[in-house]
Amino acid sequence: MNRLDRLTAILIQLQSKRVVKAQEIADRFGVSLRTIYRDIRSLEEAGVPIGAEAGIGYFLEDYHLPPVMFTTEEASAMLFGAKLVAKMADDSVRQGYESALYKIKAVLKRHDKEHLDDLDSRVAVLRRGGDTVFADNVMNQIQQAIVKQQVLTIQYTSAMRGEPTVRELEPIGIVHYSDHWHLIAFCRLRQDYRDFRIDRIHHLTNTERFFPKQNLLTLQAYLSRLRTQENLEEVVVVVERIVASFMEREKYRYGFISQESSEEGVTMRFTTNSYEGMGRWLLSYGRFVRIQSPSKMQETMRLLTLELQEHYL
Repeated sequence: MNRLDRLTAILIQLQSKRVVKAQEIADRFGVSLRTIYRDIRSLEEAGVPIGAEAGIGYFLEDYHLPPVMFTTEEASAMLFGAKLVAKMADDSVRQGYESALYKIKAVLKRHDKEHLDDLDSRVAVLRRGGDTVFADNVMNQIQQAIVKQQVLTIQYTSAMRGEPTVRELEPIGIVHYSDHWHLIAFCRLRQDYRDFRIDRIHHLTNTERFFPKQNLLTLQAYLSRLRTQENLEEVVVVVERIVASFMEREKYRYGFISQESSEEGVTMRFTTNSYEGMGRWLLSYGRFVRIQSPSKMQETMRLLTLELQEHYL
């Protein structure tokens, strides 16, 4: 990226938040802090009113760029996002995203609009089991309550109990894993942090009562604590390349961390708290999977293989 493009992009970034740290800008463009300081100085010399708070960051003082034109790549990325949102969010989020996409299309050049129209029919997101069903507008209400620090009341049915319960929650964040969205919140009924699958919420009300944010964990702190409590162990397996592609969808359910290709195949790293659960999944790929470590996982696979052999003898 040349300097002129970077200066324009910095201006757009400064408009995106109330205060932006210099390190955030440097990380985004892969340049040094000294370079960012020079860029900010150049913008100020050009008449852009940039304010600064020592130790906090930069902000714009009553300054706005004219409407920004999107590149074909940026508009295409928004279309991909819309496809994912259509399958993974509720109506409140879908409608908001769809409205934003129409506004983006409205400012595109003619050939870019034609590009999106052609691309739209050629991109699809498929989900096993169909779309998730949510209570009306629940995700929109949740995200507003998280930002405003407001107490939510929900009617919820857990996987273990068939009868719904009413809970008062202090929400701290939303996480997507295992094909579902989860609300992480402090539950006043249980007096502890809990994980609520959003599609199991039957009714949700924002009480508009505020809770003290300083008394809660951050979402990142909760997830770190969860990993520690679960005593996760690392498992390393080597799979043949053709099999790695079949594992793509399910690997995240079993704690996938990373993978690296080599002459032997694809080395995949996982974290798990259940050797048996992971072993039964790996067993479905037969001889195309080899356990590299730990020895406990290797022993688990031997026991599961013997169990299967005895069953069919």
